[in-house]
Amino acid sequence: MRKNGILMHLSSLPSPYGIGTMGKTARDFVDFLQDSGQSYWQLLPICPTSYGDSPYQSYSTFAGNPYFIDLDELHNMGLLEKEDYINIDWENDPECVNFGVLYHKRYPVLHKAVDMFLTAIPEDFAEFCEKNSSWLSDFALFMALKDVHGGAPWSDWIPPLRNRDSKALAVAEKAYQENVIFWKVLQYLFFKQWKELKLYANERGIKIIGDLPIYVSLDSVDVWAHPELFQLDDNKVPKEVAGCPPDGFSADGQLWGNPLFDWDYMEKDDFAWWTERIHYLCKVYDILRIDHFRGFDSYYAIPYGDDTAKNGYWKQGPGMKLFDAVERAIGRQSIIAEDLGHMTDSVRQLLKDSRFPGMKVMEFAFDKRDENCIDYLPHNYIKNCVAYTGTHDNDTILGWFEEADSEDTAYAREYLYISEGESLNWSMMSALWASVADTTIVQAQDLLGLGSEARMNQPSTVGKNWQWRALEGVFSDELAEKLRHKMEVYHRLGKKHLL
Repeated sequence: MRKNGILMHLSSLPSPYGIGTMGKTARDFVDFLQDSGQSYWQLLPICPTSYGDSPYQSYSTFAGNPYFIDLDELHNMGLLEKEDYINIDWENDPECVNFGVLYHKRYPVLHKAVDMFLTAIPEDFAEFCEKNSSWLSDFALFMALKDVHGGAPWSDWIPPLRNRDSKALAVAEKAYQENVIFWKVLQYLFFKQWKELKLYANERGIKIIGDLPIYVSLDSVDVWAHPELFQLDDNKVPKEVAGCPPDGFSADGQLWGNPLFDWDYMEKDDFAWWTERIHYLCKVYDILRIDHFRGFDSYYAIPYGDDTAKNGYWKQGPGMKLFDAVERAIGRQSIIAEDLGHMTDSVRQLLKDSRFPGMKVMEFAFDKRDENCIDYLPHNYIKNCVAYTGTHDNDTILGWFEEADSEDTAYAREYLYISEGESLNWSMMSALWASVADTTIVQAQDLLGLGSEARMNQPSTVGKNWQWRALEGVFSDELAEKLRHKMEVYHRLGKKHLL
């Protein structure tokens, strides 16, 4: 069945409190999706962000981001008074998140809510902690210890804590018990609101597409608690780190800096950590997009300490051994494979063997720097793929036409049959919807006709990424009606009323 969805992160929702959250504006957006005939809402990772504010660099692969906890919902639960938060200056432009201010001003408000929570603990809190004990206890202690160390990475902690000496951990658990409980309560509140939002969306015919970053951050509870899973030396320093090789887009390549997995070690227990991770996230979301899928075939390893990706080289990944093990353990799941990047025959074979739908990005089709550009032309799509005009790593459609090489944009205009004066964003989206792809996804910024100022991320840069937010009222009834008509024209209409 032909369907369409919209890519917009929770952080990009309108809000008077500095960042989008899981409250009324999230439900309003779900209503817009329903009214406009959509089937999917695609999000970026919802885990806590660390340095650089990227959702792809998190303190935990399992935890939820406390910034997304809606303050009005906490008020409705009796955990906050309005005066606790409505007069706070979040020091942000309505179209831009100020993460630095959030870091300093959000947690004092959340502490007030947790203090009130602890005066009358719900019966299901203990059940939540037990159900998530495989990751929650380590995460809460990790975050408490980060607070004690002024946010310093675990690699800078004193050796007994850095190396997880059992006696030192027991002492710390007792000494910082109040803060450990704080982080556990935040996760309870996050997933309570998440569950309610997801149910609201599902009841209205909207499925949530979530994101699994292939790598985890070095400064994360995942590496601190399970260093044996990663390619670290005896001092728990990475031997090599992740990234992408130089190409037409970047002469230096991309240096991500994440520690690499020890795939040989992981294979010894049939990839149990990966099975748990995928199983968990497939319950959090309806559909899971696995980022950097080609890294499971072969991955790019860069010597630790290098300041570019030029000296990296390719190493063999686990391939189908991993996905066969996962399917044996938890059955077939709804997964999208982000198969972008340096393509080889073996990567194509892995995608074919997995039977996961891969991704097509139309902006790549007209960029002669991309060696695979012809694969992204709409006439070369197959049904079993998820097709995008652009993703969070691309410029918006209008931004791309403004910034791209003139020969590339001229070709795009001719291919898409765009006459002078026609809407560039709607013309490209219409070509996407007309394609044979079973599933298409467009960025919210492109629906709104925004330029490069609304770009979500420019890879290998820091300082201005992940900040864009939509203004209140832009997802109007008129836009919903126009989009719904397009869904009817291209036979991608989702069900409007399921209740």
